[in-house]
Amino acid sequence: MGDWLETYRGTVFRWEVDHNDHFTVAYYFARVADAGLGLLAALGLGPLDTRTTDCFVRYQRELREGDIMHVESGVIAAEPGALVLGHKLFDSGAGTLCTTVEQRVRVPDVLPPGSARRVEARRVAWDGPARERRPRPAGLAGFRDSARDTVKPAELDVSGAAALSHYIHRFSAANGHAIAAFGMTPAYMRSEHRGFSTFEFQLELGAPLRAGDLLRVQSGVLHVGNSSLRLLHVMTREPAGEVVASLEQSGVHFDQDARRPAPLPPALRERAEGLRVPAS
Repeated sequence: MGDWLETYRGTVFRWEVDHNDHFTVAYYFARVADAGLGLLAALGLGPLDTRTTDCFVRYQRELREGDIMHVESGVIAAEPGALVLGHKLFDSGAGTLCTTVEQRVRVPDVLPPGSARRVEARRVAWDGPARERRPRPAGLAGFRDSARDTVKPAELDVSGAAALSHYIHRFSAANGHAIAAFGMTPAYMRSEHRGFSTFEFQLELGAPLRAGDLLRVQSGVLHVGNSSLRLLHVMTREPAGEVVASLEQSGVHFDQDARRPAPLPPALRERAEGLRVPAS
């Protein structure tokens, strides 16, 4: 097995924190994109040779404004026409692991000369959490409209397609509308010092999005626990209704003062259960 490669080093800027006063998930994905490009470059692959098709992310410790961070990356697996990259994001000041990411990228069926050897040299032993494939609804019956807008030129990455962070910004906005439907409104969260804090993402991407594409997101509640919630957000390109991305998002009802999960009030839990979409 090879050594882990440092692929990113930076900080949490003031404008990158959310209503929970911690690092916004879309900016985690911006760092993951940077780390992915850094590792792929070490393998002899450029941004036009590859495309991310899915990511599995587990958040283990929060980062807050001004925290410093770095990412170490390696190759978890080589598949026909794809590589699975592993990233570990650390709080550099505390020396603690904050986030693990599995990123699957499409690559040429025939790698450039020397890349296959570099891939093997960058293979690492992966000890991140196992991805759990849970049942999902067969369609979108019971889902609610939660976002609708267009892809902006400033949201494209170096390949000319929508950046990873673009998708997460949209899904985060959609989540706000989805949880407001059962009472977790911005007004409730401000008055009660509560929030929604994500601990796991499963992102799947279809055909690339380009500037000017019209988008619609529909969201459904899949699971309601004592403090936990799981939602599925599905993004389509309009007006054709082509599914271009989905995000399964697991999070908790978050006490912003204690910095820990808090039980859902009974009224909110009952309303959330009433909106739950059964899996097939």
